[in-house]
Amino acid sequence: MKQILAFGDSNTWGLVPGSKPQKRYPWGVRWTSILQEKNSGLRIAEEGLCGRTTVFEDGLRPGRNAASSLDPMLESHYPIDGAILMLGTNDCKTLYNASAYVIGKGIERCLDILEKYVVPEKILLVSPINLGDDVWRPEKDPEFDANSVSTSRELKEVYRGIATRRGTAFLAASDYVTASEVDDEHMDEDGHRVFADVVSKELAKII
Repeated sequence: MKQILAFGDSNTWGLVPGSKPQKRYPWGVRWTSILQEKNSGLRIAEEGLCGRTTVFEDGLRPGRNAASSLDPMLESHYPIDGAILMLGTNDCKTLYNASAYVIGKGIERCLDILEKYVVPEKILLVSPINLGDDVWRPEKDPEFDANSVSTSRELKEVYRGIATRRGTAFLAASDYVTASEVDDEHMDEDGHRVFADVVSKELAKII
């Protein structure tokens, strides 16, 4: 059985939009589990973490820097036959003040590490869903602002260019799924189902 690493943030973990304290969609609802059920010949290793960034440290939530945790995580799952990499949303927070270009540099650092364990052709690089226009409101997630929304929308073309140059597969989640109006940040149940279908078709091309 082939093993695929699904590495991402809260939209990979399966956070229920607007839940406080955070709640997770159960098995059979979050996209990683649906993907598993659709592909009996694969084992999907779920590695989603709320607040995870590509390379940035969050002083209030340690352990969110993907580049510093990815290597040992890959060793623990070794061997893997492919990977799905979807990060960048949290990098848009005002705390990091990062442009789409800089976030792209961060995702490339993650790819550098991934490619020590799996060839680029077996990696699906996913640009995340766009942040909604009102994500920054106090009742939603004030860690973002209006500029964060613009930056999130620029990630698609930045990631597409990276995938083309490095030879990885590419998928823009924003082409298929939008953030829930509840929090303008996370996929709802329908979004998880649609996204799982799309990822499944893309995986079939490379695995």
